[in-house]
Amino acid sequence: MIYLDNNATTQLDPQVGQAMLEVWQSGPLNPSSQHAAGRRARLWLDDAMGELGQRLGTRCDQPGGPRLILTSGGTEANNLALRGLGDRRAPLIVSQIEHASVREVALAAAAAGRPVHALPVDAKGVVSLEALETRLAGSPPPTLVSLMAANNETGVLQPIAEAASLCHAADVPLHVDATQWIGKLPFAFDETAIDAITFAPHKFHGPTGIGGLLLAPRVPFQPAWQGGGQQLGDRPGTEAVALAVGAAAALRLADPTAAAPPVARLRDRFETTLQQALPEVVIHGQAAPRLPGTSCLGFPGTNRQSMLMTLDFAGIACSSGSACASGSSQPSYVLQAMGVPDPLVEASLRFGLSRFSTETEIDQATAVIVKAYKDLRKV
Repeated sequence: MIYLDNNATTQLDPQVGQAMLEVWQSGPLNPSSQHAAGRRARLWLDDAMGELGQRLGTRCDQPGGPRLILTSGGTEANNLALRGLGDRRAPLIVSQIEHASVREVALAAAAAGRPVHALPVDAKGVVSLEALETRLAGSPPPTLVSLMAANNETGVLQPIAEAASLCHAADVPLHVDATQWIGKLPFAFDETAIDAITFAPHKFHGPTGIGGLLLAPRVPFQPAWQGGGQQLGDRPGTEAVALAVGAAAALRLADPTAAAPPVARLRDRFETTLQQALPEVVIHGQAAPRLPGTSCLGFPGTNRQSMLMTLDFAGIACSSGSACASGSSQPSYVLQAMGVPDPLVEASLRFGLSRFSTETEIDQATAVIVKAYKDLRKV
């Protein structure tokens, strides 16, 4: 199989697996225990948390400083952010292209009576800063804005720095879903005006089952539930020490400054080869800055499910949209928000490359895709 679905999840880096195995094999792991085994687990956890903060461009070991809350993944972190930041009764601002873990929370809040405003995007898939500025000046004022850093379907990068400046000027906290950004592009939390970010290690060759919500200093946060005193009560429950160690190792090995350019060159090779063989293929979001390894392509005259199954049988793994929604028959609301015609929405697939992708795989994959497309068009 040639795996080109790295926006959904990534293969575990063998070095990350080895790091976690060593922790698991050390014995019972409860960092809240006061005996020697518990103290050893606490040391591992504190070291992992410290490294995660450092790699994210901040320090999480200072009283009153940024807080890193470990979660079960990006979905939980997004849920905690939208439910725990700001006044749950005051207006909430999101965009039309947010991941389901933000979008569905916003829809549920709206159904419960909370004012929710969804910002539009242009044809390139970029959120409207003008609409954000207008909504920030609305009455009653919003108490939270949540925007993704990079779209999970198109890879289009969003103007987060500009949005953060607008939110900061309006004294409205900004939460950023950086799930697709962290580990793929450089990021330094302390150099931004962002109040909270979400990340998920399984997007950059780390383990599943763990994610993070990083909060800026003095950002008020309301926990979703109560229990023990772990993580200062922000997210009670025994921490997954080995997963935290794996997350830190994965972020250390990601090295996006060095890894991003070669992945982008492979993505460009992939798209150029396909367009040379199939000039009618459409690259969604091509006119905007994108993640280095994301390619969302429209194959006119085909059906995304038929194309997906054909490629699957041929040994190519890709997706027909977000991994959280591609199992359904619903068309992409991201492409619809961009104004893509319905027939092309129904003919679009997402391909995700990673630092483990090779030129040989890309050349083999493009040959298979071209043949699959031509065969389906004949049918």
